[in-house]
Amino acid sequence: MTILDGRALAKKIKSDIKREISRLKIRPGLAVIMVGDDPGSKVYVRLKEKAAQELGIYFKKYLFPSARQKEIISLIERLNKNRNIHGIIVQLPLPEGLDTKKIIQTVEPKKDVDAFHPHNMERLLQDLPTFIPPTINAILELLKSTGTNLTNKKALIVANSQTFAQPLAWLLKKQGVQVEICLKGQKNLTQHTKQADILIVARGKPGLIKPDMIKRGVIIIDVGYSRIRGKPCGDVDPLCAKQAAFLSPVPGGVGPLTVVMLLKNVLLAAKNPSPRKHGKSLTQQT
Repeated sequence: MTILDGRALAKKIKSDIKREISRLKIRPGLAVIMVGDDPGSKVYVRLKEKAAQELGIYFKKYLFPSARQKEIISLIERLNKNRNIHGIIVQLPLPEGLDTKKIIQTVEPKKDVDAFHPHNMERLLQDLPTFIPPTINAILELLKSTGTNLTNKKALIVANSQTFAQPLAWLLKKQGVQVEICLKGQKNLTQHTKQADILIVARGKPGLIKPDMIKRGVIIIDVGYSRIRGKPCGDVDPLCAKQAAFLSPVPGGVGPLTVVMLLKNVLLAAKNPSPRKHGKSLTQQT
């Protein structure tokens, strides 16, 4: 069994991004908006800030203990017009009482480096120039690192929503992968997981996937993240490593790569301020 080292891959990609940024005539800029005091969100913002600074990306954060929706939307509208900001992130989850959908849709699609805007999702599914969601791009990079020919492999995506599963399924199908999706509430999950050559799990339920649920030689990408007694863990029981050919760990797998792929989107946004005018799809620049 081979551990898919997301940290090592992230380090290499960061080096490539830093080199490319040094050649630009402009400095890519990223703005992060966070409302509330969610502990996990604070950690993620710090990680993004540290990585951005390492790569030479201008980083501006807006932290609000609490805020009215009108304030957040007004800030986003100003950032949309700011030429020094190429990417805008609204750190999720937002506190209750704020309309997450409306706030996300306020972000200019060409600055939506998280790729949450429905306009960008639609363009992705139409194979038009746009951004790939960072977590999905991280998964694709981990799969690529296995060196496995994915054509005709059977992939199973175990997720909570179509918002995550649908674009990932689309991009895998483009590589010739046969894809099935199991959303929350799926009955007889084991019947599906046992058939998978590639198992991607993003449910946020620790230990959901047990060794008796997978076949030998499977590639497992664990996207889940929870904390038990203060320690991070994924959705896949560590004992599954004995049967898997490749396994991405938690922590150290998808997480580090997701941050880097976000910053790669910021670079793309700075290079291509109007992606829809660009002949080559950004989804092909992974």
